Amino acid sequence: MSELIPHMPAVFVGHGSPMNALGGPYAAAWRTLGASLPRPKAVLCVSAHWYVDGTAVTAAARPRTIHDFYGFPRALYDIAYPAAGDSWLVERVRDLAAPVAVRSDYDWGLDHGAWTVLMHMFPNAAAPVVQLSIDRRRPGAFHYELGRALAPLREEGVLILGSGDVVHNLDAMQPGAVPFDWAQRFHDQVKARVIAYEHGPLVDWETLGRDAALSIPTPEHYLPLLYVLAAQTEDDPVVVFNDAIELGSVSMLGLKIG
Repeated sequence: MSELIPHMPAVFVGHGSPMNALGGPYAAAWRTLGASLPRPKAVLCVSAHWYVDGTAVTAAARPRTIHDFYGFPRALYDIAYPAAGDSWLVERVRDLAAPVAVRSDYDWGLDHGAWTVLMHMFPNAAAPVVQLSIDRRRPGAFHYELGRALAPLREEGVLILGSGDVVHNLDAMQPGAVPFDWAQRFHDQVKARVIAYEHGPLVDWETLGRDAALSIPTPEHYLPLLYVLAAQTEDDPVVVFNDAIELGSVSMLGLKIG
């Protein structure tokens, strides 16, 4: 009897500080989320921290754990997340993305936008993981359309995971600060538009005024959301599993679609 392939949701995670790897309320929510999901055939992760020229996927059989930060406790640098890669998913992404060229990359691994979240969602690293890079030369519409092309993966047992922060202004952040008005407004607007299936303004976020400009001074932490939006259908329920802003200007918004 053939194995039943689960229909997977698409998930956007505000990953925030690498310190979340060590626990806390956001990590607890990721653990609860992971336990509630059907076991995926594999995970395709789009992380803010692989922001390069071109579109690539991790193709190593055992992608390395990348500690792409500095000045944090030793315990963070001791963490390894030993997920396997997945050659089938690498080729499937290449096929679905065509005519966009997707390069197989054997040097990159799982950066902290991926492993600090996945170690809580799937603590035994049972699901293979492939990361997809974000082409920094391309506009939002490119990323959304690429996400549309990859959306059939949900029907093939693949969890599409976007990891970033919809508000990410490190210059404005202040320890202990309450959410800045502009950050809260944009955080709430993104949440409301996703729930209402209003993708157009979120793809063209540059048209959304000062709140968006302050929330997205650079786009790398916002763009993973577009891959998740692109996998949403009009009938998909939306579950908000984290709904807070840290340090005044870093959104931890988490959304499960489907």
